[in-house]
Amino acid sequence: MRKTLGCIRRADQQFGMIETGDRVAVGVSGGKDSLLLLNAMALYRKFSAHPFELEAICLGLGYEEFDVSGIEAMCGKINVPFTYVKTDIKEVVFDIRKETNPCAMCAKLRRGALNDLARAHGCNKVALGHHREDVVETFLLSLFFEARLHLFAPVTYLNRADVTVIRPMIYVPEKHIKGVARQLELPIVKNPCPADGKTKRQDMKELLKTLNDVVRGDAAAKMIQAISNVGQYQLWDKIDRKPVDID
Repeated sequence: MRKTLGCIRRADQQFGMIETGDRVAVGVSGGKDSLLLLNAMALYRKFSAHPFELEAICLGLGYEEFDVSGIEAMCGKINVPFTYVKTDIKEVVFDIRKETNPCAMCAKLRRGALNDLARAHGCNKVALGHHREDVVETFLLSLFFEARLHLFAPVTYLNRADVTVIRPMIYVPEKHIKGVARQLELPIVKNPCPADGKTKRQDMKELLKTLNDVVRGDAAAKMIQAISNVGQYQLWDKIDRKPVDID
């Protein structure tokens, strides 16, 4: 957990993620990433230079087998308020719209619901559990399928929702997350989505494994360092954080 907290502090200090008086909603999906983020943020608030409050928000997408009792119990142990709200996102995406490529629509609906709920609970920031490999996979997806160099921002203010999205785990390796999740015995809920593991992002995960063999090392670490070294191209703009309009 020490490495996790060190990575979070690095991201916080570099991008100014946490400010005094913030009320941060952690979007909890039930996966290892968001559960570790929630645990880490609960610890981080004890020694952060900027005091902040924390809340866990979990969205039910409409799958009956999604059991959050373990997550709720964990939140009680770490003294974090927990909110669970059921949605009809699964019905909209799969039953009504019958999306052949459901991930984009599902993600958009989840983001909108999470941001609205966070604001309704008095939270001005939403923390997401994207980790180091998520950064690199997004970069590769944009490179190969959009022919552009694009990254999600570590800090993004959303005009319409009036919340700021932060990603405190962008420097945390996924391998480390898996190990800590096992050590802490986090109450992981298996993703019930039928598209899980069958996406272009999964293809990028496999590509990263191949790149590790090619470079005989940690390809994701090298790519993160390259992104940080871009300088004048500002792939991660550390200064200009103009508001953006995203539904």
